[in-house]
Order: sequence, then C-alpha cells, then structure tokens
Amino acid sequence: MITSEQAAQLFAPTGVLRASINLGNPVLARRDSPEAPPYGVSIDMARALAERLGVGIEFVVFDSASQSVDAVANDQADIGFFAIDSKRGESIAFTSSYLHIEGCYLVPEASPIRDNGDVDRAGIRVAVGRGSAYDLFLSRELKSAEIVRASNPQAVLPLFLDQRLEVAAGVRQQLQADMARHPGLRLLPERFMVIRQAMGLARRRGDAAHAYLGAFVEELKASGFVAQALERHGIQGASVAPAG
Repeated sequence: MITSEQAAQLFAPTGVLRASINLGNPVLARRDSPEAPPYGVSIDMARALAERLGVGIEFVVFDSASQSVDAVANDQADIGFFAIDSKRGESIAFTSSYLHIEGCYLVPEASPIRDNGDVDRAGIRVAVGRGSAYDLFLSRELKSAEIVRASNPQAVLPLFLDQRLEVAAGVRQQLQADMARHPGLRLLPERFMVIRQAMGLARRRGDAAHAYLGAFVEELKASGFVAQALERHGIQGASVAPAG
C-alpha cells in the first residue's frame, strides 16, 4: 500500500483534492440555496480524505449523477461518489460500496398499480432522472414500459405531474419528500433495486490509487464514520454497507 504522501501526488498533485458532488441524491449531499455550501455524508467523506492526504479540498457540484461521473472521467474532478454500475465502470474504478440506498416507485394514489410487477407493462410510462443509477438499471430491466427522462432527479416529479405519467422512479428519500409536498401520491411497498453507493476515480489514475481509496472507504465503514455521518445529517432509510 502506498503512503498518504504518495497518494497525495496521485490524487491531488496541485495540493487540492477536487471532489465531484452530486446534489441529485439527497442521501449523499444537499445545500440550502444555490449560493450555500453543500453538506452531507459525501462532503464529510471528501473532507476526511483530503485531511488524510494533507491537501486542500474543492467541491465541484452538479445536479445529476451523469454530470458528476463525467467530471471525474474527464479530469474535471479527482474523486466522486457514485452508484456502482457496469456502464459507469467503463471509465470509473469503484471502491466497494459504503452505503446501500433503496430505489422505489411512486404512483398516484388512485393508480391501479399496486406492486412492482404491475410496472413493466405496455402503456406504462416511468419518469426517471437522466443518467441516474435507476435510469441505467431500468433501461436494462424494463421490457414493455416506456422510460421518460427528466434532466435531473429534482425534475422527475414535475415531469411526472405535468405529463400525467403513470410512475416516477427514484431514491426512496427523495420520493418521500415529494409526497410530503404533493398529497395524493403513494410509494409502492417494495424497492425495485438496491443502489450501492461507492467512491470512485478515473481508471487511468492507476491501481495504486484505486487500492488506497478502497482501503480508505473500508476504514471509514469499520470505524463508524459513515454511520455517524448518517446520524449527524438525519438520513433515514440508508444503511452502511458491509465490509467489502
């Protein structure tokens, strides 16, 4: 295993670690206004890595996962926080997961759709955030339903309501927040996927950097850091992933 000093040269040769932050998943990061700094579990983890490396920290903030992935893949950021997916894995080297989050379906209260098995049928339109983990997953899994893509996860509910779509897909916590603001909606009882959140970096950074980041994530899980971050930010419904 390389030292933290050697890792600093691989991750942040300018002395500043650039962390790609996705605001499209409120479990990971949020901010209270466009001018306010982001906060959340991924922010805490990025700060901890920068401290470990002995470098400064810069947050490169995006509204969607696809933008966040592109930033790391295209060297606009050094590390990021992503749902593990085989398509993204073509350019991103993932650690083992540090959080497990549920992907769920939202429907109108009066909808005849009662469980996940009712979704994949002809004539059913499913709103998703473009390039999100659940977009990638459902694009592979749904055979009969039509996927309708919003520009980012925050735009899913407006699209769902404006076009009177049958289903909205997303992270459970985001959909629950949407329900609180818009009465007359309900979640289907079971998740359709488990979203495995990991840290990642561009594959071209090399095996040594990947191994260092993986060991760092395992340490944060084992020490209780991730669990404490969830509690500190009041995150419900996400669980710390088991040891990788």
